[in-house]
Amino acid sequence: ALRMDCRESALLVSVLFLALDLCSAQNYVLSDDGGLGRVFDGIGGLSGGGATSRLLVSYAEPYRSQILDFLFKPNFGASLHILKVEIGGDAQTTDGTEPSHMHYENDENYYRGYEWWLMKEAKKRNPNIILIGLPWAFPGWVGHGKNWPYDYPDVTATYVVNWILGAKQYHDLDIQYVGVSTESMSLSPKVLRNMLDKVGLPGVGIIAADGDWSVANSMILDPYLKNSVDVIGAHYPGTTTITEALKTQKKLWSSEDYSTFNNEVGGGCWARILNQNYVNGQMTATISWNLVASYYEDLPFGRDGLMTAEEPWSGNYVVESPIWITAHTTQFTQPGWTYLQTVGHLAQGGSYIALTDGKGNLTVVIETMTHNHSVCIRPPLPPFNVTSQNATFQLKDGLFTLNLAEDEVYTLTTISTGSKGSYPDPPPSAPFPKVYKDDFDVRNPPFSEAPYFADQTGVFEYYINLTDPGPHVFTLRQVLTERPITWATDADQTISVIGDYYWQNLTVTCDVFMEKMNAGGVFIAARVDKGGQSIRSAKGVFFWVFADGTYKVTNDLVGETVLAEGQSGTEVYGWYTLSLTVKGQYASGSLNGYPLWKNAVVLTPKAGWAAIGTRSFELAQFDNFALVAE
Repeated sequence: ALRMDCRESALLVSVLFLALDLCSAQNYVLSDDGGLGRVFDGIGGLSGGGATSRLLVSYAEPYRSQILDFLFKPNFGASLHILKVEIGGDAQTTDGTEPSHMHYENDENYYRGYEWWLMKEAKKRNPNIILIGLPWAFPGWVGHGKNWPYDYPDVTATYVVNWILGAKQYHDLDIQYVGVSTESMSLSPKVLRNMLDKVGLPGVGIIAADGDWSVANSMILDPYLKNSVDVIGAHYPGTTTITEALKTQKKLWSSEDYSTFNNEVGGGCWARILNQNYVNGQMTATISWNLVASYYEDLPFGRDGLMTAEEPWSGNYVVESPIWITAHTTQFTQPGWTYLQTVGHLAQGGSYIALTDGKGNLTVVIETMTHNHSVCIRPPLPPFNVTSQNATFQLKDGLFTLNLAEDEVYTLTTISTGSKGSYPDPPPSAPFPKVYKDDFDVRNPPFSEAPYFADQTGVFEYYINLTDPGPHVFTLRQVLTERPITWATDADQTISVIGDYYWQNLTVTCDVFMEKMNAGGVFIAARVDKGGQSIRSAKGVFFWVFADGTYKVTNDLVGETVLAEGQSGTEVYGWYTLSLTVKGQYASGSLNGYPLWKNAVVLTPKAGWAAIGTRSFELAQFDNFALVAE
């Protein structure tokens, strides 16, 4: 039996059969006499939706590889069967933006971002891992001037198919499934299916609506739609499905689930839904949002990953309870195994599932999570009771009885290869360094983004400025000139944050270069108090200069609360050095080393990130970024 207490994350392998008091035990039959249940499709993690793996890439070795091993290496940690990634759309999609492979209609680049790298690292560890892509947002050009990407379904379908083709051509990655979200049903899986077939990708399956179960009704009425869809995927289904989805006889997945703080309660949530998504809802795959909490913790949904890796500057990471909860199933089953029909709920609360490979192997997973130890972030969890109990499981060749305590997970299996992987402890946790600088002089950057910068609106990429023979050849450039299409509330300005959310007193310095005539503008900032879906309402101290020769200091990103303003003499196509110092209730700024304004009164916020950004979706460059915090 493999047994784990969420509090201890202990993996123990011992003999299957235990002798306890059979008289007080409830009896459960495990049998395939009545036939088998559905085919198991796996357990996975989701990178993106959005920018949830942003900080992972900046970890030094060996810690980055160790984190990847805990996620993907078979028989070591979570041993995930599925990796789902965001098809970057240049837009804010929860905790940041991920760059698109096509910023513009005539632009294609399949090396932007970090999802390609992540998929390859997962494949290195598990060649059989299932890869899925889903767009959360789209570049503005897809909508032809509208904030809606589905009026031109062929354009949208081509955009998605190009990503799948690029994955194979440039990275030798075979994408097995692509999602069509609830919002994009007017794209129609039929259009996408037709295009996939036309370009020679008949084996790429379509998940619809990758949101809720509503597509099932349409599939029942439309045979062509039904034939186009391979999987009905729901988000946060609360372990239940609907009759219409079952009637389609399609695979049913919880294609996005969990999204819960990864403490003991989060581990209990994950344990409960991994079993009960099948017991209650006949869902054969469950995918966690998110894979790894590798974004600044004070962004929305901090630490809602299977493990935590949010300090690349220190090398610290934490293997959280959900990793070992996952291992209870993933290390002892594989996609293609089949559920027995004899699964269900325990008499005193909890649930059990049983799976077989059809070759004589059997795995049984039991969970006894109490209500308060297994609340997920959504949907609301109705009350229920769980108490310790004896349970007798009857097989053809015998029976065994277990004493099941509360808030436990037990795996009973004939598979003997499972293990609890480990590495020496990583370095201790440490805050972001108080002195930090980056000149962006990277000739062959491994990733398109600079370390630690977390784009919240816009896309900031390494750039080689071949027109500048001087000191600014290698820079960081904001590359979007058109607002992307997204469901999230992003900003009208572009912004990338960095540093420690609890910094109060600091100096930020950066060289800036505007490329938009007349209305162009750039800023540096301190004490930025919001990000993610709340970025539009961010407060802080923002020091702007504009191409019309003026400057402004504002208390908010939208620029409505003005603390100071005046003439700066700044123009387009010229480099300027901005410096912003915030200390206590006062802020001061300089331009090219000379004081431009001073003693602006800043009452709130008291702390926040540093940031750079632009007035609108416009080209602009940044160089020689530096910060000093007290």
